[in-house]
Amino acid sequence: MMQFVINGGKKLAGSISVNGSKNTALKLLSASLLTRGRVVLHRIPDVSDVRSILALMEDLGASVQFKNHTCIIEARQLSKSELDLEISKKIRASIILTAPLLARTGSAIFPHPGGDVIGERPIDVFLDGYRAFGATVAHTQKIYTVVSGDLHPATFVLPVISVQGTEGLIMLATQISGVSTLINAACEPDVVVLANFLNACGAKITGAGTPIITIDGGHSFTEEEIVWDNMPDRIEAGTFIVLGLAANAELTITDMNPHHLDVPLAYLHRMGAGLEVGESSVRTVPNGGMQALHLLKTHEYPGFPTDLQSPMVVLMTQVSGQSIIQETVYEGRMAWMDDLKRMGARILNLDNFRAAITGPTPLHGHSAESLDIRAGMAYLIAGLIAHGTSTINDIEKIDRGYERIEERLRAIGADIRRIV
Repeated sequence: MMQFVINGGKKLAGSISVNGSKNTALKLLSASLLTRGRVVLHRIPDVSDVRSILALMEDLGASVQFKNHTCIIEARQLSKSELDLEISKKIRASIILTAPLLARTGSAIFPHPGGDVIGERPIDVFLDGYRAFGATVAHTQKIYTVVSGDLHPATFVLPVISVQGTEGLIMLATQISGVSTLINAACEPDVVVLANFLNACGAKITGAGTPIITIDGGHSFTEEEIVWDNMPDRIEAGTFIVLGLAANAELTITDMNPHHLDVPLAYLHRMGAGLEVGESSVRTVPNGGMQALHLLKTHEYPGFPTDLQSPMVVLMTQVSGQSIIQETVYEGRMAWMDDLKRMGARILNLDNFRAAITGPTPLHGHSAESLDIRAGMAYLIAGLIAHGTSTINDIEKIDRGYERIEERLRAIGADIRRIV
């Protein structure tokens, strides 16, 4: 198990660039299996989740090259329809590959996907959606088998707003002749980018970015080369903004899209954050005057992202007054805070969904466990602003979402090293 050792309290300053979106990259890579032509994807982050998806794609028979954040995929033939058991258990997003598999091979065989343990994350949206399109679903205790059968267009109301569910059903619907409609669809920028990519391949998708998406399916995808740029990672950008504010640092976050963070930035402005927002950058400006928020609720896009909840809690420990944060997306995602309390944070868990954070509170070095990608990154931020030495354990989880994070943080003044 690898660790980060951090000597906190160092002055941070400078510029840090945002990588391509990890979550969007996983969907673009998966969608490339729908076309038999060559696909060139730029700005793909070199993180372990991406490596896992690429390994699954190669195991299915796709040709994959990955170097310098550019990925080249050719999937003229797929040799199997079963996802590798061990790799799939490592990554939640493995489920997204089942849609192109079902469309290309007529079946998809897969285990319950792995990934972060942050409450219930059912795959019923996928399974119910596949059934609505005419597929049959069977499962044992460990393995699901979906068979295409007589696929037909459908109108499907997602029972919950699901980004991956929306994206997977869009992919499948592009391959079914006729008009399909998804209602209560996710509105994230990731969905828009995926739809635009699929349209460039030959699909006819309208309404992406709204709760109602229409797919006119069954159109042939081009076999010409498709070249596509991934979007910047809005969660990484938001994390770096929170870091700059928590560390009282003059930090410029570049190569991002501030509009993807309109709601988080609005919350930070309400707290009195010193922010200079540019066209593709945000600069944090120390002002010493940030105040608590009466209530912050996580919500599906365009609301406050659940993936920024953990870093935001760390920031709340450093502002004046009592803030209340409420998690509305994932049950159990408030369970990560125990080690932050041991670092000195004054946090009262009101119930499974709400916590009250009182600040400002000096943090001191301590060991912490990375329970998931975002909690691990939150502890990393806490370690950077704490007095003394902190050890962050199980950092493989952080590596799933943040590329070479220690090198990038050292470049802005952090004292951090990786222990293998």
